[in-house]
Amino acid sequence: MVQYTMGVIEDVYEDLDTEVDFEEFEAAVAEKVEQMGGLADEETAAMLVAHELEDQEVSGIADVEPGMDEVKFVAKVVNVGELRTFERDDDEEGRVVNVEVADETGRIRVSFWDDVAQSVADGELDVGQVLRIKGRPKDGFNGVEVSVDRVEPDPDAEVDIQVLDTYRVEDLSLGLSDVNLKGRVLDADDGVRTFDRDDGTEGKVANCTLGDETGRVRVTLWDDMAETVTDLDPGTSVEVVDGYVRERDGDLELHVGSRGTIEELDESVEFVPETADIGSLEIGQTVDIAGGVIETDPKRTFDRDDGSEGQVRNVRVRDETGDIRVALWGEKADADVDLADRVVLTDVEIQDGWQDELEASAGWRSTVSVLDEGGAKADVEAGTESDPKADEGGLAAFAGGDGGDVAGEAAAEETAAETVAEGGVTEFTGTVVQAGDPVVLDDGTETRSVETDANLRLGEEVTVRGPLRDGRIDADEVY
Repeated sequence: MVQYTMGVIEDVYEDLDTEVDFEEFEAAVAEKVEQMGGLADEETAAMLVAHELEDQEVSGIADVEPGMDEVKFVAKVVNVGELRTFERDDDEEGRVVNVEVADETGRIRVSFWDDVAQSVADGELDVGQVLRIKGRPKDGFNGVEVSVDRVEPDPDAEVDIQVLDTYRVEDLSLGLSDVNLKGRVLDADDGVRTFDRDDGTEGKVANCTLGDETGRVRVTLWDDMAETVTDLDPGTSVEVVDGYVRERDGDLELHVGSRGTIEELDESVEFVPETADIGSLEIGQTVDIAGGVIETDPKRTFDRDDGSEGQVRNVRVRDETGDIRVALWGEKADADVDLADRVVLTDVEIQDGWQDELEASAGWRSTVSVLDEGGAKADVEAGTESDPKADEGGLAAFAGGDGGDVAGEAAAEETAAETVAEGGVTEFTGTVVQAGDPVVLDDGTETRSVETDANLRLGEEVTVRGPLRDGRIDADEVY
């Protein structure tokens, strides 16, 4: 029989911060020596048991994993759910309340059962309260969850997180629920997609993208809420009520189910994209860009390798630093983007395009937003606050300095109207940036639309002369 030196075991135990009593610790040491077949003495066994107990103490919620037998952590209550009842296999009634808690490292759902759950439902737990929690982690429907074995308030502990009534995009984190968020609709699906669930019922889903002054987030609408996507027009300000945050492909998404709503607001929510200069783009980047549309192509359809039909439409976007061809894929090809529109495109991938020219690819994760005429400065400020011309109409919000390089058809019409009366003869020299009907010329300061039968090539510099009609030059002469 192995004899133990009690002083050694006691010394190890006294250095251990644990709720396990000494008798339980001593028994664990004896079991550890037995398991190791005498290869470890009592001191080594005591250190091993102490290490295992310390492993249960996680430094934060982010360290909680489903494979752990038991964890202990301190966290603040951020949301208290409703009491739910259920029938156990022995026909007894069970009770459970799900509570969301958080610390500086993350958020997690914890489950309180039966009498403790009833106490929570009776109001003995408040949002903002700090708890010491001991429980068993497991994989839940919404990620890792903890089934609580023991809990006690800790009014002396400090957990430095905010409990918010209304969230901004930058406040979102994985696992959040009961999220209220106001945003501007940047992009919305044209229709609702259906799918079959495992139980044979039909589900519905749709997506939109919202932005505020701190960023943007993709919103997924489920079942009855999916139908509301048809009422969401880009540029509209809305509020999501009772959403919850999930992750997809490494990005956070805000989901809206049967408990949630999305409602139009009377107030206007500002979205200020942090866009990259087109002239500085490099292959492999995923960026946001903004500019004026100086060229549009018709939509094309094609057959994929799997036999399905795809579609794509190319447009060219220009800011004060340069221009780039943008491929709008799938539903994005149906976006209502026209010549001289001011647009913001998010999450576009920069690729090697035709004739070694860079190309931006706008896929399912991208958004394509056409900005309203009056909101240029608020929508595309992005570092141009000092530009007084950002308050002007047309595309001046995209320009720097004297109003510069990007203007479109709307700006050309306004300028022409100021200098030449309708029907009056005007002359303009510029480079062909769009060939077709109409031709668009750019002189580096502004663009003009031209009606002409002349066969002009992209990049060709020409001078046109003729009367101004409906904001366009009806060219009698091209030279």
